Amino acid sequence: MIAAKLALARPGFALDVTLELPAQGITALFGPSGCGKTTVLRALAGLERARGRIAMGNEVWQDDATGAFVPTHRRPLGYVIQEAALFPHLDVRRNLTYGLRRTGGGSASAELDQAVELLGIGALMNRRTPTLSGGERQRVAIARALATRPRLLLMDEPLAALDAARKAEILPYLERLHTQLALPIIYVTHAMDELTRLADHLVLMERGHVLAAGPLTELLSRTDLPIGRQDEAGVVIEARVAEHDAAFGLSRVAFEGGSLWVGETDKALGEQVRARVLARDVSVARVAPAQTSVVNVLPAVLESLQADRSTALLRLAIGGGPGAGTRTWLLARITRRSCESLALRPGDTLYAQVKGVALM
Repeated sequence: MIAAKLALARPGFALDVTLELPAQGITALFGPSGCGKTTVLRALAGLERARGRIAMGNEVWQDDATGAFVPTHRRPLGYVIQEAALFPHLDVRRNLTYGLRRTGGGSASAELDQAVELLGIGALMNRRTPTLSGGERQRVAIARALATRPRLLLMDEPLAALDAARKAEILPYLERLHTQLALPIIYVTHAMDELTRLADHLVLMERGHVLAAGPLTELLSRTDLPIGRQDEAGVVIEARVAEHDAAFGLSRVAFEGGSLWVGETDKALGEQVRARVLARDVSVARVAPAQTSVVNVLPAVLESLQADRSTALLRLAIGGGPGAGTRTWLLARITRRSCESLALRPGDTLYAQVKGVALM
C-alpha cells in the first residue's frame, strides 16, 4: 500500500487527508479545481512540505514523529506535469538519455527501450522537441519519467494542456502503460472521460478533504456523492467481448449479470473492455418493453434513489436482488415526475433500458 496522512494550511485553504492507495494500477485523484489534488501529489513527491507521514510499503519517505524526510531526488518516483518541460536545445534521444543520469545508466536503458516502444516514439528520436506536437511532447515526457526506473509514477493532469485531437491521440498510450507496466500510477484529473477510461481506484476530493475512496466501479455507482450530480454521471462496467455482429456494426459485451450491445469494437472475442453507461441514457419500466427500438433491456432491482426538485437518480442492481452475490450496477437519471408516477421504491423489480448507440 501507499499510505499518507497529510495536513497543510494556507490562507483560504486547508489540506487534511488520509490515504491508503493500492500499489498497483491507476489511482485517480478527482475533484474540482482548488480541492487539493496537486498539493497531495506534490507532497507525495516531497516538493511540498506538508505535516504528517508518507510510506510506500515498508519504505518511509516522511515521518514527522521521528524527523524522517527523504528528499525528492532520493524518492524512486517519476513525475509528469501538464507541460512537457523538455529541453528545447536537445533532440528527443538526448532528452530521454538525460533521465538515465539519475540511475547511472546501465541496465536502465532496457526500461527506456521498453518505454519508447510502449509510447510509440521510436520514429521521433532524432527530432528536436520544438518540432513535436503537444501529444508527441507529452509522450516523450512520460518516457523520460519512466527512464529513471521509478517505483511510483505521479501524473498531474498530463492531458489538460492538449486539445481534443491530441488528447485522443495520447489516451491509448496511457492505456498501454496501464496494462503492460507493473507500476502504480497516481493520476490527477478533473476530466470525467480520463477518469472512466484509465482509473482502477478513485479518490474523490473536495475542499482539501477526501469525500470517498475505493474501486472506481463502486464509487461511480453511488447516488450519494457529488459525482452523481454531474451531467456526465454514469458507471463503468468491466466486461469481455462476447460477440460481433458485422452486418449491423455492433458488438455484444458480457459482464456479471448480463450483456450489452454496443457500437462495434475492434477488440477480439474474449478480450476485456470497459463499457461506460451514462445515467442520462438509461430509462426504466415496470413491465418488460415490447416492440421497442432500445436494444438493451435488462432486468434490474432498484437499490436506492436520490431525488431533487426536478430529477431522480436511481441505482439499479443488474443480476440479482438484495442478498445476491456479485452484481453489476447501473445509474438512471429520470424526472422526479416519472419517479413519482411509477411510484418507485427501493426493492422494486424493474427493467433498465439502455440505447446501444449511446454506449462508449
